[in-house]
Amino acid sequence: MPASLTHTPRVALVTGAGRGIGKAIAERLASHGHTVLCVSKSDTCVAVAADIVAKGGKAKAYQVDVSDPAAVAKACEAIVAEHGAVEILVNNAGITRDKLVMAMSDQEWNEVLSTNLSSAFYWVKGLVRPMTKKRWGRIIGISSVTGVIGNAGQANYAAAKAGLHGLTMTLARELAGRSITANAIAPGFITTEMTDVLPEEVKAKILERIPLAKFGSTTDIAAMVDYLASEEGGYVTGQVISVDGGMAI
Repeated sequence: MPASLTHTPRVALVTGAGRGIGKAIAERLASHGHTVLCVSKSDTCVAVAADIVAKGGKAKAYQVDVSDPAAVAKACEAIVAEHGAVEILVNNAGITRDKLVMAMSDQEWNEVLSTNLSSAFYWVKGLVRPMTKKRWGRIIGISSVTGVIGNAGQANYAAAKAGLHGLTMTLARELAGRSITANAIAPGFITTEMTDVLPEEVKAKILERIPLAKFGSTTDIAAMVDYLASEEGGYVTGQVISVDGGMAI
């Protein structure tokens, strides 16, 4: 990456922006002058947006159940009416409902697929037309190393993330003619509230699988989003980029 990335201030939307990776991405984009629309199901996005504004940035919070197509469609309509085209869309929202396949309920399967995969389709569908009229756009999906190599007990999560890869590649082909790129980032184990609660013995076993022998940070993922959203990232599209310390080698 160049030492200094070029960012023209635009409207960016980040789902799952209330904590962890999504919060770091929202803050990074705001630091470049983008107007960041912070989305989450809970009110955590409100505090993130308020903090960005308090630091001199531009942000607004939207509480939306991203798994509800009607709610997303309504939000998209309101967002476009107020802000115009969203030119940077980061589909980051995700949940886990871990169980072995034989014990996983239909509800646990569907909840994860709806939140982690279908939501990305809903946001793209609701926001892509104005983006095409601007003839500039970045669609970035936050996937997971699990979508690349699988993981026992996470059939629903792995299927959703692998599905996001297919969606990304298809969007790249469909939208290239409008100068819109579509890429996915596949983080490995990142230090967040979700991983903080893991027992130490579990963390130790995970570290054995990571060649760099350490967990990543939320800023590692935000930095890759930073590049893909920049002017310099404009020739990268249809890619699934692993940021995992070598775990998927």
